[in-house]
Formats: sequence, structure tokens, C-alpha cells
Amino acid sequence: MEAPQYVHMHPGDAPPRLDEAAPFKAVVVIDADVTPEWRVQVGDWLVRCGCRYMMAWGKDCSAWDSSVDEASLMMFDYEEIPEDDFVMTTWHAGEPLQEAFWFSQFSAIHPSLELEKTYIVHISSEATEAAMLDTFASAHEWTND
Repeated sequence: MEAPQYVHMHPGDAPPRLDEAAPFKAVVVIDADVTPEWRVQVGDWLVRCGCRYMMAWGKDCSAWDSSVDEASLMMFDYEEIPEDDFVMTTWHAGEPLQEAFWFSQFSAIHPSLELEKTYIVHISSEATEAAMLDTFASAHEWTND
């Protein structure tokens, strides 16, 4: 698995282009309050860019999970979703971030696709790329002792 790519977004920012990324995993780290409308916009962006496994951690992470689920359903007009377009979602409330990163590396497996690319989508007022990438890299050592 290749190293994750860090994407920082201020709440309300227009989502960036993620050309040539699909299909991929995304760990959405929510460190800031956002509007429900913006959360829906970002969920739709993730699905349309090719996210096929989204893990949400942080503020209102269960709402992010629901937002991506809804975007996936809407993309197919609430009809049957083709297996390769199905988006797996999980939310990780009350867990250390390192545990969510461990899950993304060792348990987030799509039923029909190999997802080699991982994005850390960090929603916060400040970018902390080095710290996020260090935490992700050390997650393989995480234990729940």
C-alpha cells in the first residue's frame, strides 16, 4: 500500500480536484464545525471522485458517514448500486485517531476492488500534514491495551 496523501480543507472550501485517484479510500478527519450543507457537498465530492471506502473520525463523524451513504444512493437515483461503485462507510467516534488510521490500513477492505490509494481529508482551521502522516505511519503499532 502506498503512503497516504494529505488533503487539507477549511470548512466551507470548495473541494479540490483529485484527478487519477479513483478508486480510493478516504479517512475524513473532522476537527472543525461545518454546516450540514457543506458536509453534503463534500460527501458528494468524495463519491464522485471515486472514494469507495470512507472512514470518518472526529466531530459529528456519524453525520459524515450518513452524508456519504446518501451521496452514493443519490448518484444512482436510489436504484441498485453496481458492486464496483458501492461505497463502504464507517465512523469512529470515541476512538483514538491512531485506531481509525489502523483500521484504514488493515480492515478497510472493499468487497470487489483493490483500493491502493488512501487520502487523509483533514477538515480543520489549520493544516497539520506532518503530524497526520506521522500518526498514520505509526498506526501499524497501535494496540488496544
